[in-house]
Amino acid sequence: MSTTTSLNLPQLILVLFISGLAIRYFFFRPSASPSATAHTSTGRNSRAANPQHVEQIAQMFPQVGRREIIWDLQRNGGSVAATTERILGRGLEVPPPSFQPPSLASSSPTTSASSAPSAQPVAQDLITRYNLSSKIQPSFARPQPPTTDALPEAKKAGWSANKNERQALLQRRREEMILGARRKMEERDRKAV
Repeated sequence: MSTTTSLNLPQLILVLFISGLAIRYFFFRPSASPSATAHTSTGRNSRAANPQHVEQIAQMFPQVGRREIIWDLQRNGGSVAATTERILGRGLEVPPPSFQPPSLASSSPTTSASSAPSAQPVAQDLITRYNLSSKIQPSFARPQPPTTDALPEAKKAGWSANKNERQALLQRRREEMILGARRKMEERDRKAV
């Protein structure tokens, strides 16, 4: 009694289909970027780290590099609390040399928003910013700063209960400090020449 086993047509189609999928998986993978390869090589979470979380942790711990922060956030699923605990506990481990994080500047809305004020002219001085050019006096007509006897009673009394008076007092003090610093700088420059 000899029994021969043979493949029937549905079994043959199933074997060809599975082997086709296996060949496609092993030989025809889509080419991935180095950062995507690094993400999948960890075997954990292939999701990119949230740039806002990276910025938040970098502000709390400026001594820790962004590369280490991104590495740890990607490894723990984006948990800011877990990354913070690791930094406080034992510190973050160094990512492997093959790990190249994506550029934060191109994908981060917070960094683009924080870099917008720096796009303004950096050379803007305090006189221009606070519109004090009308209060600058020529050097020949410059009076001496007022003594404590000439100060108004509001300044001697301290804080006022009125919010507008307090704001005016603080603004006046700020103007006096800026103009006083300018006078000192001009005197120093005059002595140096």
